Amino acid sequence: MITGRCRFNIYLMLSLAALLFAGCKSTDGDKPKKEDKTKLLSTLRIHVEVTAAPMDFSVKVPVSRTNPMMVTVDKDPFLTEGNVAAAKVVEAMGGYDIQVEFDHSGTLLLEQYTTSNPGRRMAIFSLFGKTKEESRWLAAPTVGRRITNGKLTFTPDASREEAERIVLGLTNFARKNQENNKW
Repeated sequence: MITGRCRFNIYLMLSLAALLFAGCKSTDGDKPKKEDKTKLLSTLRIHVEVTAAPMDFSVKVPVSRTNPMMVTVDKDPFLTEGNVAAAKVVEAMGGYDIQVEFDHSGTLLLEQYTTSNPGRRMAIFSLFGKTKEESRWLAAPTVGRRITNGKLTFTPDASREEAERIVLGLTNFARKNQENNKW
């Protein structure tokens, strides 16, 4: 049984060596990594207000964090981040707005929905991070007129930094989408 003791020593040495190598830490791991801003993406979902129906086609959503307003909307969005051509934060009286410009099909859909739903709301949802706090219903502007130019401007329920993060993510998504759709 002397060979058993030698085998035990080999296993002991191999396990100690594995622990030593696994426990080593490189010096690069101490530095915080900067997030690549070109990889940040945001979603945008625009739903139209509907009358509550007995079927399961609508849902009530809370818009605004400070004084929530419940809006009944169609579960399926009529515009998404896939329709976005460009986005930017624009200065407005007393603050800032988000302006989203849609591609050709998005422009046609926006015109169709704003023409056929005057006086109704468009609830706008965005996911602009990985946590629950970074996803919310941003706004629910009332359709006042037909929008034919493909540009939707709204005041978001978001801080300036969050608005810029949303716009950056939408811009990155639009750029990535345009690269994928090249012939």
